[in-house]
Amino acid sequence: MMLNRRHIRVKVMQNLYAFKGSESDDLAKDQRFLLFSIDNMYNLYLLLLSLLIEVQKRAENDLKKKQNKHLATKEDKDPNKKFVNNQLLALLKDNQGLKEQLGTHKIFNWELDGEYVDVIFKAIVASELYSEYMETRVSDFKEDKDFVVDIFKEIIAPNDKLYDYLEDKNLTWLDDLPTVNTTILKLLRKAKASTVDSYFIPKLYKDIEDKQFAIDLFRKTLLNRTALNKEIEQKTKNWDAERIANVDYVLLQMAICELKNFPSIPVKVTINEYLEISKEYSTPKSSIFINGILDKIVKEYEASGELNKVGRGLM
Repeated sequence: MMLNRRHIRVKVMQNLYAFKGSESDDLAKDQRFLLFSIDNMYNLYLLLLSLLIEVQKRAENDLKKKQNKHLATKEDKDPNKKFVNNQLLALLKDNQGLKEQLGTHKIFNWELDGEYVDVIFKAIVASELYSEYMETRVSDFKEDKDFVVDIFKEIIAPNDKLYDYLEDKNLTWLDDLPTVNTTILKLLRKAKASTVDSYFIPKLYKDIEDKQFAIDLFRKTLLNRTALNKEIEQKTKNWDAERIANVDYVLLQMAICELKNFPSIPVKVTINEYLEISKEYSTPKSSIFINGILDKIVKEYEASGELNKVGRGLM
């Protein structure tokens, strides 16, 4: 599975931050947009995986051109085909399930934007990784796999031009990129020569509960915004409201909503998750501010018996 709960919370935060309506609005449209932005992460996954397939095709075309040159050298006529015949890349190219998914999700970007395939291909060929790999003409599956993992990690994932291209195509992809890259690396590392068709088609959510969690957290935070804001205002009387970052406001709304409405999620988990998200998405001092407010609220809830935690949530 690709999505963990933290990434779901980030997606909900982004959609709440962008929400311009009021509590009384019909939330169906905004809920659909939330789920669409989560589903779109899968398209990014397919796009990056298909880039590996296209790079292999580009290498193949390159060899053919050299062999058909009018004044072909000895090496042109009998080239080292190790990269072109890489067993893991061949697995990806021949994977029926992946082919179907690329078709279903209409991932044909590289046909139109082939220059990015060229950029990546040239970066690979110019790398030390490539020259070391091509020192011999034969390899086993493990060597082929290690090479693909290394080029993905060191050449494709950090490539600036590719990053700009993805930002251009879809702004929300930049937040999804670390999660998607990690998923791809994990799958590549664990791939076997006998990998089944469904292997490269991971589930987006761990289970149906995770999808429901995204919907519930979004809806319950929005529908209770007035009450949540009142609670935040009571706890931030000494703070200038203008100086509280908008992201912090949204994170506090979500955290309080989670403490009150999700009995099976432990208090400690909720607080840690929002502190980590604030470190990444808000100001340097946000996590201290959020921690202070949530600490006060939890103590009050415990004293008044408002924390109705059950099962795992009690921990």
